Amino acid sequence: MKHLLTFLLFISCCGITARELPVAKPEDVGMSSAKLAKVDEVLKGFVAERKLAGGIVAIARKGKIVHFGTYGKLDLERDKPMKADSIFRIYSMSKAITTSAALILFDEGKYDLDDPVSKYIPQFKELSVWRDGLAEPAKRQMTVRDLMRHTSGLSYGFLGNSAVEKRYKKDKPMDRAGSLPVMIKKLSDIPLAFEPGSKWQYSVSIDVLGRLVEIWSGQSLEGFLATRLCKPLDMKDTAFEVPKGKVDRFAANYAPNGPGKLRLIDDPHKSSYLSNAGLASGGGGLVSTTRDYLRFLQMILNGGELYGKRILNKKTVRLMTRNQLPKKLMPIRIGPVPRVGVGFGLGFSTRVSMGPWDLGGKVGEYGWGGAASTHYWVSPKDELIVVTMEQIMPYSFMTEWAVKKLIYDAIKS
Repeated sequence: MKHLLTFLLFISCCGITARELPVAKPEDVGMSSAKLAKVDEVLKGFVAERKLAGGIVAIARKGKIVHFGTYGKLDLERDKPMKADSIFRIYSMSKAITTSAALILFDEGKYDLDDPVSKYIPQFKELSVWRDGLAEPAKRQMTVRDLMRHTSGLSYGFLGNSAVEKRYKKDKPMDRAGSLPVMIKKLSDIPLAFEPGSKWQYSVSIDVLGRLVEIWSGQSLEGFLATRLCKPLDMKDTAFEVPKGKVDRFAANYAPNGPGKLRLIDDPHKSSYLSNAGLASGGGGLVSTTRDYLRFLQMILNGGELYGKRILNKKTVRLMTRNQLPKKLMPIRIGPVPRVGVGFGLGFSTRVSMGPWDLGGKVGEYGWGGAASTHYWVSPKDELIVVTMEQIMPYSFMTEWAVKKLIYDAIKS
């Protein structure tokens, strides 16, 4: 119970007045304290071996927090311990939040999922596709649904060395100093990597979706997220920048530097996150806390509602959390290894069958992660939410795969 008492102290000391997810003993929700203690052992081992500077593992079941472990250091250079309210770069964990924002507007009838993107962004009307060494006119229009499930034909620039990837590297559509309209202009000039709807490929799709949120709502993406998602869910620390008053809670970011060594790659006191980006990246630009993300995921697990505040319709949440890919586009992959048994909904990866990928997982779970090795997953059948936070790049599945089976094994009933 030590970690849970620490979390309760954090809530009281921060003066948080919103209704919090209640804290309970694991046994109160059908889990084993003894088995969850093994999660602590794993994380403490990673910290001792300097595989991680520090991290957090939070577990909620049946709407109650049963484990909130903080480990190691927030900042090695300043010898600052990891705390419950530490702020993390969540990178691609931003995607589910931005997709939810877009789906709020879908529920309000602002668009249809199968609308062509060009209906709202005219520059996408006559996109080309790179085919057999030539840029040829696309045969099919990219849709809003394609953006949400990553079948748009867009790319990222780090998925190989093709002519399209080289254009992303050269034109830098995701330049932080730019803007969403500038990003759209650059993307409209780069050929698509494939015909929309014909392939799953991780991409800047959700950044384009963020621009659509602005067009549909008449607000900036930052403003819409703040007023329509973060405020009603009381996600106090989720934003595109870290205010001066919160810098002491901002985690340092590291990279491996040989066995047992870590190299600082982003000093939280000098980070670009301390100033507002010109380009609000809905696909990867947010910072957040473990508490905030737990609240967001509990809303999703509840079918779009948290403590009487409805954010999304239940039917819309089902679209998010259930596979939306046809079999011919599965399994998804980032890099050479296929994630067998894994599809994609509108905003989340979805496990539809078991296979050699992620052997500790369960059919029905949904989740994703961020480039600095943050991760989350939800098992609706078990009413289980897990959020793991750390800051180490490049992305590693180390923590997720080390604790996932331990957490599932701790479920007794």
